[in-house]
Amino acid sequence: MAAFTTHHHNQAHLLGLLPTAGPKPRPGPFRVRMSLQETGPSVAVVGVTGAVGQEFLSVLSDRDFPYRSIKMLASKRSAGQRIAFQDQNYVVEELTAESFNGVDIALFSAGGSISKEFGPLAVDRGAIVVDNSSAFRMHDDVPLVIPEVNPDAMKGIKVGNGKGALIANPNCSTIICLMAATPLHRRSTVLRMVVSTYQAASGAGAAAMRELELQTHEVLAGKKPTCNIFQRQYAFNLFSHNSSVLPNGYNEEEMKLVKETRKIWNDPNVKVTATCIRVPVMRAHAESVNFQFENPLDEDTARDILKNAPGVVVIDDRASNNFPTPLEVSNKDDVAVGRIRRDVSQEGDYGLDIFVCGDQIRKGAALNAVQIAELLL
Repeated sequence: MAAFTTHHHNQAHLLGLLPTAGPKPRPGPFRVRMSLQETGPSVAVVGVTGAVGQEFLSVLSDRDFPYRSIKMLASKRSAGQRIAFQDQNYVVEELTAESFNGVDIALFSAGGSISKEFGPLAVDRGAIVVDNSSAFRMHDDVPLVIPEVNPDAMKGIKVGNGKGALIANPNCSTIICLMAATPLHRRSTVLRMVVSTYQAASGAGAAAMRELELQTHEVLAGKKPTCNIFQRQYAFNLFSHNSSVLPNGYNEEEMKLVKETRKIWNDPNVKVTATCIRVPVMRAHAESVNFQFENPLDEDTARDILKNAPGVVVIDDRASNNFPTPLEVSNKDDVAVGRIRRDVSQEGDYGLDIFVCGDQIRKGAALNAVQIAELLL
């Protein structure tokens, strides 16, 4: 990763507010924008001032997503702010039921309660809602989609059908896990999967990222850390994921991985268990995944399968002990996989271990939602 020039530049970059790193050419004065076009859909971004909302804009721009108009929507407190997007200035509007009149695609990332209230209202007005919250994921009639994994789940939902619809974006941990697990599952059928996660601050939003940075300064200066978001020291520490613990002892994040995997794979019998941990990393999640397969799958075949999987890059250099890291995948679209090895605790080639890293704000949220929107066109 390139060294950043100033502290503020670095922070803005981590929060996803600056152009992303990587080889993609940024729009310059000589580039003709193909995205603003009369034939494109009208788009609304709900929760535009949040970490994922900002990343929605970044991804839409990077991918030249076509649109004829775009609405920036947020809470009353953010209304009136100005946002620059593709050489135009937009004023953030307060989210109301009327916001969705004439909107074709609405990208939601404003939390479950907002989605529950406004998602159905947007659908009633003919919008196709791609929702990033957990509000509708487990509803039987709502497709839960990772475009590289199960695009068929949203078959028949298209802009121009004149019908509104709701599509759910899976949880970030689920997306990052299944990007790597699905190609292997297609080859040899996963019977059981054990997932341990190392989840970044970004999963709890921009405020959590700011608090991690603030705490790091405070602890290094010998001060008491400010604990507003997680109610405990996060810098130089790690702890069980901050979602509620359920009667079975699993927290909500862990059970999301269990239930969402079954729904996305359309396999109610696949055994999944998870332990989700919050680690002091800015914006990319890491996961250790252990598989038990129905049919043998050796590590070399698995490596080849993953090298050819869409949206996946393999970083698996045993000689120099080089494997995926959260820093390496931050601001990147691809999910990185390494530590691909036979599970020595299982007989034959029926078990594998892998280590996965993915940018939680990008593929874990905004990129996946925009890819879903692309399938609607």
